[in-house]
Amino acid sequence: MQFEVNGKRYDVDAPADMPLLWVLRDLIGLTGTKFGCGMAQCGACTVHLDGAAIRACVTPAAAASGKRITTIEGLSADATHAVQRAWLECDVVQCGYCQSGQIMAAAALLARQPKPSDADIDAALAGNLCRCGTYQRIRAAVHRAAELLAAAPTAEVEHVV
Repeated sequence: MQFEVNGKRYDVDAPADMPLLWVLRDLIGLTGTKFGCGMAQCGACTVHLDGAAIRACVTPAAAASGKRITTIEGLSADATHAVQRAWLECDVVQCGYCQSGQIMAAAALLARQPKPSDADIDAALAGNLCRCGTYQRIRAAVHRAAELLAAAPTAEVEHVV
């Protein structure tokens, strides 16, 4: 199967029903996407598939083959993406385990809705669990990322997903 991950093409020999999460982590070597529950309930494995936030733990490799996949590593190599910068500014992270999934869900939200309300943020990130309970800081960071994106040159806004 062929995958385009973070702008790079990969030819991977994997069973069609292998979860995309394991293709990304074990076969391609991108470990930023985390395994949480394996049942699409926690959001730790959130990646973008053709720009939409999906759960990689339950997405079969065959369903992602030939599509554009973006992982946390693909947002930026140096944490300069607006959502990553907002996460740092708002001191969101405690343990950090869920954060790559949270960030990916937030980036997908902002790509389709540049000025989300609290309700929009809550709905878009409802499936992403944070055991440390940093939800208020997550919401503040999404609002901050929206501000950063609004002030950014067009090229950065287009790079969201």
